[in-house]
Amino acid sequence: MKNGELYEVRPIKDLKDMLYSSVEIYGDKAAFLSKPKGSSEYVPISYNQYKSDVNAMGTAFIDLGLKNQRIALIGENRYEWSISYLSTVNGTGVVVPLDKELPANEIELLLERSGAIAIIYSESIKDKIEPLAQKATSLQYFISMDKEEDEGKFLSFHRLLQKGHELLKEGNREFVDAQIDVEAMNMLLFTSGTTDTAKAVMLSHKNIAENLMGMCSMLYIDEKDIFLSILPIHHTYECTCGFLCQLYRGCTIAYCEGLRHIVKNLKESKTTIMLGVPLVFESMYRQIMHQAVKAKGEKKIRFAIKLSNSLRKIGIDIRAKLFKQIHEGLGGHMRLFISGAAAIDPQIAKGFRELGISLVQGYGLTECSPIVALNRDKFYKDEAAGLPMPNLQLEIDNPDEDGIGEIKCTGPSVMLGYYENPEATAEVIKDGWFYTGDSGFIDEDGFVHITGRKKNVIITGNGKNVFPEEIETLLNRSLYIKESLVYGKGQSDGDTVICAKIVPDIDKIKEDKEQNQIKDEPVEKIIENEVKNINRAMTNYKHVKEITLQEEEFIKTTTKKIKRHEELKQ
Repeated sequence: MKNGELYEVRPIKDLKDMLYSSVEIYGDKAAFLSKPKGSSEYVPISYNQYKSDVNAMGTAFIDLGLKNQRIALIGENRYEWSISYLSTVNGTGVVVPLDKELPANEIELLLERSGAIAIIYSESIKDKIEPLAQKATSLQYFISMDKEEDEGKFLSFHRLLQKGHELLKEGNREFVDAQIDVEAMNMLLFTSGTTDTAKAVMLSHKNIAENLMGMCSMLYIDEKDIFLSILPIHHTYECTCGFLCQLYRGCTIAYCEGLRHIVKNLKESKTTIMLGVPLVFESMYRQIMHQAVKAKGEKKIRFAIKLSNSLRKIGIDIRAKLFKQIHEGLGGHMRLFISGAAAIDPQIAKGFRELGISLVQGYGLTECSPIVALNRDKFYKDEAAGLPMPNLQLEIDNPDEDGIGEIKCTGPSVMLGYYENPEATAEVIKDGWFYTGDSGFIDEDGFVHITGRKKNVIITGNGKNVFPEEIETLLNRSLYIKESLVYGKGQSDGDTVICAKIVPDIDKIKEDKEQNQIKDEPVEKIIENEVKNINRAMTNYKHVKEITLQEEEFIKTTTKKIKRHEELKQ
């Protein structure tokens, strides 16, 4: 495959078209692997069954009076969530996915802002949802994914689904025949809590369909792939790239039972692709290498990697055989990891590839449905965010002497705007261009590189720009630093000192002390030496001058992004 060639994808105009055309092609193939309550084994659910359930639930929604209404959706990644999503957007109304980890008062506030009149929820969070039935809110319908029977105001999802199937048999085609306005708002998504006030992003069928086609033309994914869903599905990253993309390409989606069950579920489902965040992959890689070194010894592992790399240069690939135990530990079928939500350490991507598993990263925002740039399976740079999507135009606004400026883009997957917030919309969409708020540059090969968030930039006394994310990436590569947060502190003389809050990896430090890998010094001294070494790799004005250590990990969003502003308030 030449660098510029794209994979062929079938055109889709909306998500209803996507589902129907996938069902025509993949019919009785498993769309989902789900574990019903009380079952220890995955049970397959076909594309035909899924379409039937979506149509039934959509018919029941309209019969309930939910046509053209907002329907909130909250719960863990599961089959009922996936039915609810397409049953809402494919002919009923507007879906409002919410984060199940939010406290009850924040959920109530977002429900109020969205104007939702119905909520579909998991029994695991009923204590946050059901008390709202006693309050004066816009909510009229409470639909539980787990109740067997209706209980007053609380309706059973499964009873509603059953009723929908009966209505379809009786000839009710109101949902099935519903026309989709591809330009209208059908998804209302609240941005994650990295800012003080979550904005509500309005997306359309066209936005999502265009993003799906663009993404799948850059990465090879087909009906033989089995995908393990581990990230929160309310987030547009998992929803578009880990749910809708798989249905579009004929994959099978297996729902993970929780992060501690990843390895077990990988083996049970025979997963070939997994979407994740850097924290997941970095932790996984370190654990794999730790176990491999423990079993075989560091010299043998290093020799095996060196030998494999040399053979690959002459077209001989023995990675699957050489690292068979590692592959079997991941289920034996894994071929591709996709990382997003933050930049990953390039050494982790390189490390997985040396073991025989590709890892590519992408860059996106909820406002762009979400993918903006993506590394390709055959054309990638581990240190880059990726190549711009083929149906997006991307430019650097007002670049400095190093070519760094704000990333802006325009194209069919850019949002309609922020709900009921024209001022905020006008701030980011100007003359048809969406200003991402991220700083970066485009290299000579067309790859996009992110240097940091524009609002986080530290300006030194002599006017130099320092991106904290760049320094954090270097700090986090240390074996003894679990995570870091870099910020600027103003001085009385007008200068700004670069400071870092650091969470040391106490377990790793203890282990290496016991094995005489490092001197038996206080943790503070070990971290100071690490920071000194990192400073040597940077120009003077980027040097970290002050460090603070803390034991507790930083506060994070559900996609594992550090809540920078909350941490710096403390």
